[in-house]
Amino acid sequence: MDVMKLYETWKNAPLSDPDLVQELSRIEGNQAEISDRFYRELEFGTGGIRGVLGAGTNRMNVHVIGRATQGLANYLTQRVKKPSVAIAYDSRNKSDLFAKHAACVLAANGIRVHLYPSLAPTPMLSFAVRELKCDAGIIVTASHNPAKYNGYKVYDSLGCQIGPEIADVVLEEIGKVDYFTGVSIMSFDDAVKSGAILFIKQEVYEAYYRCVLKQQINPGLCESAGLKLVYSPLNGAGNVPVREVLKRIGISDVTVVPEQEMPDGNFTTCPFPNPEMKEALSLGLKLSESLNADMLLATDPDSDRVGIAVKGANGLELFTGNEVGALLLEYICSCRIANGTMPKRPVAVKTIVTTELAAKICEKYGVELRNVLTGFKFIGEQIGLLEADGEIDRYILGFEESYGYLAGGYVRDKDAVVASMLICEMAAYYKTLGKSLIDVREAIYAEHGRYVNVINNFECEGESGMARMNTIMSTLRENPPAAVNGSKVVWLADYQKSVEHDLVKNTEIKITLPKSNVLSYKLADGSSFIVRPSGTEPKIKVYYTNKGASLVEAQALSKALQAEVTKLLGF
Repeated sequence: MDVMKLYETWKNAPLSDPDLVQELSRIEGNQAEISDRFYRELEFGTGGIRGVLGAGTNRMNVHVIGRATQGLANYLTQRVKKPSVAIAYDSRNKSDLFAKHAACVLAANGIRVHLYPSLAPTPMLSFAVRELKCDAGIIVTASHNPAKYNGYKVYDSLGCQIGPEIADVVLEEIGKVDYFTGVSIMSFDDAVKSGAILFIKQEVYEAYYRCVLKQQINPGLCESAGLKLVYSPLNGAGNVPVREVLKRIGISDVTVVPEQEMPDGNFTTCPFPNPEMKEALSLGLKLSESLNADMLLATDPDSDRVGIAVKGANGLELFTGNEVGALLLEYICSCRIANGTMPKRPVAVKTIVTTELAAKICEKYGVELRNVLTGFKFIGEQIGLLEADGEIDRYILGFEESYGYLAGGYVRDKDAVVASMLICEMAAYYKTLGKSLIDVREAIYAEHGRYVNVINNFECEGESGMARMNTIMSTLRENPPAAVNGSKVVWLADYQKSVEHDLVKNTEIKITLPKSNVLSYKLADGSSFIVRPSGTEPKIKVYYTNKGASLVEAQALSKALQAEVTKLLGF
């Protein structure tokens, strides 16, 4: 790829965003800066597109958005007579611009657009696709990434993120489109006047709220429990829907972190607006301490993830996504059985990198547990399979370690709105029994063993970082470790080759899950770890699982394993 030629083409093109003109002028003569913007095209995959905001083919901008949308439009018009698409966006910088630009491209291609009139969470986009019977959906968001990022995710007609079979065809169509001459577009005002772009009405919001509220396990309980809550939307899209649902279930003592209440794409108070990170919650933790709140609740910018901190004897304790998922699973199973609302042959779904504690809880309550690849779209696929068989009521919960949860089949993506409701209801329920979520968590560990699940992220920024990630994964495949941390590797799975090896029995078993660039290892001492490049961020992710009789024992095992795997990967 001739980066200088591309740079000149973009510099001389009729760019529709003046910020891009200024940026290209500023980097003139800087080979490294030019190369980083043009050495590749942002990859369109099952997660859509995600990248740093800016000018160039390796950046998020209106022309990359326009080209991707034209490719999607070509795909749809070739297969559907009168296609329609729902579009939503979050609070990130340029999210509204990108959403409207995509709407204008679709409208110019004869595709009806249903656009949320203001920022909306990712799950509400999934819901709108289904509720309005659209053929596809788009949400402009980079989820929990830093402010310099934005993204563009595409959903199918079932409200699920598109799978590889659709993504590959759309990518082929995108490849045929020139950034500047191949994109059809009409003005936003003309598209609205002609009815090509319709704003999503309040009745769709209400239908969504009704579906969320149906997922209550113990309706009416929260009104008298006296739960005291601090909430932070982290300057994102959860502010309105989360607070609305909490109000409707009777939780009135809610204090919102004032600095993080309103939309702010710069995320001034939390450079990493990720509820998995303590730094993002610092203001909420301080406010919770000062108010003596029972719990802090925080949702990420597109409100599909939620994190919590719970009041304990030693102050507020942060919970991991694995712990919250296990707590929700225990709560839903025990209460639905007690209430007589548990379906026959219930099903829960988790990803392969999510805690195995879920298997113990499911075994206790007679729940079928399905394991899927990383990415909530695969949980959504399992819900779809149950729906196709007329058995959607069997589904009781899906969750992943990265703070994503979903109860109910009304959407096909993780939903921090319903998760916030259930977490608060759960906390209120146990409060009426004189217990905190810390008490319940410790009881689960006492029953099933202390699990420690840790994730290490190894940053691999830029062109050199991409090459490094590829080298690490190929090296592990070509030279698999025989032992790690003094313990033999007894089981190895390569999800890209669709095979798992039992190294003790010397047997191979075919993996029936879709191919994915993931390597999984189990050791003789019971430890395990999984290595995969992130599908949305420039990093290698490693997931560790250790189990011990006590927290101290499990943490010591985890620390030693992390150190050895870090050396193995060359970091």
